[in-house]
Amino acid sequence: MADGISSFWGPVTSTTEWCEQNYVYSSYIAEFFNTISNIPGILLALIGLVNALRQRFEKRFSVLHISNMILAIGSMLFHATLQHVQQQSDETPMVWEMLLYIYILYSPDWHYRSTMPTFLFLYGAAFAVVHSLVRFGIGFKLHYALLCLLCIPRMYKYYIHTEDRSAKWLAKLYVVTLLLGGLCWLCDRLFCKDLSRLSFYPQGHALWHVFMGFNSYFANTFLMFCRAQQRGWDPKVVYLMGFFPYVKIQKPKVQ
Repeated sequence: MADGISSFWGPVTSTTEWCEQNYVYSSYIAEFFNTISNIPGILLALIGLVNALRQRFEKRFSVLHISNMILAIGSMLFHATLQHVQQQSDETPMVWEMLLYIYILYSPDWHYRSTMPTFLFLYGAAFAVVHSLVRFGIGFKLHYALLCLLCIPRMYKYYIHTEDRSAKWLAKLYVVTLLLGGLCWLCDRLFCKDLSRLSFYPQGHALWHVFMGFNSYFANTFLMFCRAQQRGWDPKVVYLMGFFPYVKIQKPKVQ
């Protein structure tokens, strides 16, 4: 904690505390950069939500973008307070978001349409209840990593079956931002003491938030393209102001 600044939220009760020094800039924000670095993720999810609603994509994508925003807001609350309850508001939406990705990735080939969403909903609800009662440590990270690994084979299948070069580039940006974000996360965890001695601390966990905000946007946009292609909506990746990608569709006219 910085000298001369008291903690508005009281002692740290979360099971995880990051490398950034606490309460440097405000008594109301424990980890300043880890908190504000979630803002890009909220804005990107909002852009994706507007695009999904404006072009009337399936509701699953609107829910996905909203879940991205909820996760980013939960992360802000956690890093601002470092309290156990707010930690749950970060970690539980992380699991819910991955369950949504699993549904979007696997549901097109699932023959029993009601079983998958029902199971995933009950699984997410059960996890939220258990997580509110039990403090997970490494177990949560392993569980989350497993859910992420379940998505990889399907994402790769979508990639190899996509011929559009712009859509493939979205998938590559997804991988690049994931790797860069993961590297920042690992450096922040493994080399905290060494990095803290530098005159300028690089804020590895904050960079993880920024990269993952873009990572979610690229993943969502790629999946929207693939789903529109499955539905025969003639999707195209277009660029706002020449550099910001989004999916534009042309639904067939009803005869």
